[in-house]
Amino acid sequence: MPAYFRNIPDFEYVSRNADTKQISEYQKVKNLFKRGKLKNDIFNDLTYFTQYKVVGDDRPDNVAFDVYEDETLDWIVLLSNNITNIQTEWPLNHESFYNFLITKYESEENIHAVHHYETTEVKNTAQTVIVPKGLKVPQNYSIEFYDERLESYTTVSNITTEITNYAYENKIEDEKRNIYVLKAEYLNVILNDMEDFMLYKEGSTQYLSETLVKGENIRLYS
Repeated sequence: MPAYFRNIPDFEYVSRNADTKQISEYQKVKNLFKRGKLKNDIFNDLTYFTQYKVVGDDRPDNVAFDVYEDETLDWIVLLSNNITNIQTEWPLNHESFYNFLITKYESEENIHAVHHYETTEVKNTAQTVIVPKGLKVPQNYSIEFYDERLESYTTVSNITTEITNYAYENKIEDEKRNIYVLKAEYLNVILNDMEDFMLYKEGSTQYLSETLVKGENIRLYS
């Protein structure tokens, strides 16, 4: 994300290099604690965004190129979805997903073992849903209900289906693929806001300029 890091202001940090000769020496680094974000009035308004489905092993830069024709705007994709840890919040590629499964479940056999059971849909004779599909239940789950058309109670069993560890984890990954992307026509608004947000405000004792502050040198007092 080189374009994003160009917006991050600098911070003069007391040098920790082993070959530093003076305790008063500083080195300039990027202030990674100053993290950009979208304004709340934009982030909470869906009219600024459009739904997007991450396909296959696409990365944020692939999505940025597809939407904005600029892969360096991958940070816009991440900010739009409040993603701070791409390792856990972005869908894994095929190889990484397989390695995750093997690490967690320890064998191919365990990957395809039953994780839990879910209901299949149950309707009465009037086609009213009595039990929705997808409820987590015991394997032998059954239900008894009164059917008004039949004017009698009905017991329904064998209404569960097994969900394997693979299916369970794959569903979680698939949900990560449903993201929102900022509409291209609002890009300049965000870019301008980001430039303004990243600037330091005058008044702090650490302030040197709009793009630079200086940390306290605790080595002088130790």
